[in-house]
Amino acid sequence: MDPVRSEAAADVELPPRSLIASDRVIGTEVRRIDGSKVGRIERLMLDKRSGRVAYAVMSFGGFLGMGEEYYTLPWAVLRYDTGLDAYVVDITEAQLRDAPARSPEGGDPEDERAWEEHVHRYYNAAPYWGI
Repeated sequence: MDPVRSEAAADVELPPRSLIASDRVIGTEVRRIDGSKVGRIERLMLDKRSGRVAYAVMSFGGFLGMGEEYYTLPWAVLRYDTGLDAYVVDITEAQLRDAPARSPEGGDPEDERAWEEHVHRYYNAAPYWGI
């Protein structure tokens, strides 16, 4: 091994890894841009063919797991904020309350394309399946 090449490689700062295990995403808080809490991620919905994350099912409201509502957010509307250690979404409480609700199980999106199209239009998000 060339010691000069190894020394030069050690000086190069690598970008932070962008991969994360799905079990580490579950339970992560979802916040607004101002840092206020919206909910937490309960489940991820994956596209079986592409392997991409299509949605995050988020819990909202309730207390100690009772009375919670569940909303399916297109993955494209969430972004991870390292400073908040949370996923951030630009949505008001009123918009969220009017959003299409969902069960914590989510359902099989392949069987519900019309519902998916409605959700993507509601959040003004590009569809994950690429129309």
